[in-house]
Amino acid sequence: MKNLLDVSMKREKADFLFKNAKIIDVFTNNIVKTNFAVKDGYIVGFGNYEAFEEIDLHHNYVAPSLIDGHVHIESSKVTPSQFAKAIVPHGVLTVVADPHEIANVKGMEGISFMLEDSKKLPLDVYIMAPSCVPATPFENSGAHIGVEEIEELMSNDRVLGLGEVMDYNSVINGDPEILGKIETAKKFNKTIDGHCPGITKENLFAYVLAGIKTEHECTNIEEMFNRLELGMYIHIREGSAARNLSELIKGVNKNYLSRMMFCTDDREPCDLIRDGSVDNNIRMSISLGLEPIDCIKMATLNTALAYNLKDIGAIAPGYKANFITFADLYEFNVYEVYKQGVLVAKNNKGLFETQSIINENLINTINMKNLSKEDLLLSKNGKQINVIKIEPGNLVTKKIKIDADKYFMGTESNTKYSKIIVVERHKYTGNFGLGLIEGFNITNGAIASTVAHDSHNVIAIGDNDDDILLAINELKKIGGGIVLTSNCEILGVLPLEIGGLMSNKSLNEVSNELEILKSIAHNKLHVPKEIEPFMALSFLALPVIPEIKITDRGLFDSVENKFIDLIE
Repeated sequence: MKNLLDVSMKREKADFLFKNAKIIDVFTNNIVKTNFAVKDGYIVGFGNYEAFEEIDLHHNYVAPSLIDGHVHIESSKVTPSQFAKAIVPHGVLTVVADPHEIANVKGMEGISFMLEDSKKLPLDVYIMAPSCVPATPFENSGAHIGVEEIEELMSNDRVLGLGEVMDYNSVINGDPEILGKIETAKKFNKTIDGHCPGITKENLFAYVLAGIKTEHECTNIEEMFNRLELGMYIHIREGSAARNLSELIKGVNKNYLSRMMFCTDDREPCDLIRDGSVDNNIRMSISLGLEPIDCIKMATLNTALAYNLKDIGAIAPGYKANFITFADLYEFNVYEVYKQGVLVAKNNKGLFETQSIINENLINTINMKNLSKEDLLLSKNGKQINVIKIEPGNLVTKKIKIDADKYFMGTESNTKYSKIIVVERHKYTGNFGLGLIEGFNITNGAIASTVAHDSHNVIAIGDNDDDILLAINELKKIGGGIVLTSNCEILGVLPLEIGGLMSNKSLNEVSNELEILKSIAHNKLHVPKEIEPFMALSFLALPVIPEIKITDRGLFDSVENKFIDLIE
């Protein structure tokens, strides 16, 4: 502090003087044309200072570096170090990551890997301790994280709070374990993230009363208002499968702007490369009529305040010199990225090296029994079949019923109703759940994946049993990932050797391989273009999102909070 004060008072030289800046003041919504000085990575003052190095910003805009307020790095299908290469050039220097994907596979060891691999990066990776491992009592995951483990995580300075509390029924019903986790986070004065799509307004009162502060699952303005009026922070999400920004941004205004944030949640590598991260949220919001500085505030100061990050999110004395430059306020294309005054990316290219760590215990994590064709047979006993209906761009599914006789007679096309199966792959239980789904329209083939939120069992979908079995068996051989089959041949494979979720390859390599698989899914297996085939498939196993999903224990009605028969 003495060193910083000496420079601020001009008794000593600054390390850097950044000249000719148009600073976005997120406190007053003004643009200030000035210079600013940096010492030991912190901003110490504005105006003219002596410095060891002067850097001309050529009258570009300067804004705080961006913060992604809720993200699952595992969904990028690469390690944190590779993820940094993708998002730092887009101006994101801080992420609030919930590693519950790898935690559901490998527990605390998986979280330790995420923390270790994200060290020594120009990206600050903060963690939310996963609250729901497993996500619900209605599925089998590879690990369990209890109150004791949450207490251990909360003592880590990089852990900002408790991750999204998805099992809201357990909260409102007073389940001792989830309440113990919440109370532990409160004891450490840390933020508690929410996840409560479809909750009734009356139940929401109890959910907020428990101490849950944020929500990223709003899909309409009414849901957003219900939560805002109870004091929650709202993440406006624009992911790959869940694209909620265009709808929610219509309801944003100055009255409650301070409670609004941005997040990406789950984003495919090709989307990160092509469109970026929360910089994409900002550009979209500006194009839909929101003021640019308000958008920047949502991606910086608001998120920093929500997660008690006291020295980032603004350009001001005492804040870290984490900032971005750009030429046009309305186009918002990031030009340069500085971390504590040091240039780390320029012209969409990172200027840093990374080195991934290897943890052999996270490799080859598939431990499941073999399936037979008899396992995939549907019983003909019943009059109606409960079917999952998907909606493009939305994680919410609809429960519909179809005539069982028409389906089994073949008058209801099998391409209209795909078969779906989730198989337990962690503890060799032999559990599996069977179902039907409308909207995927897969034809003459199958897709299988070990990315199946949140327990990440094997999930497969197809129009014939031979291709489904072939895809599942190939997954076992490669140790996890994504497999596409047709006519009893393997069309494409993406190995995800780390927990069945992530690759050690670069993001560009993974993106290229994934794009090839997507092309096969759309053009050869005829999955509709508006469906993100692998991301959409992965969320069909998440029983905390309405209305109907499937786990390794069967078909689950998340509105009624109970398992239901496939055929009744």
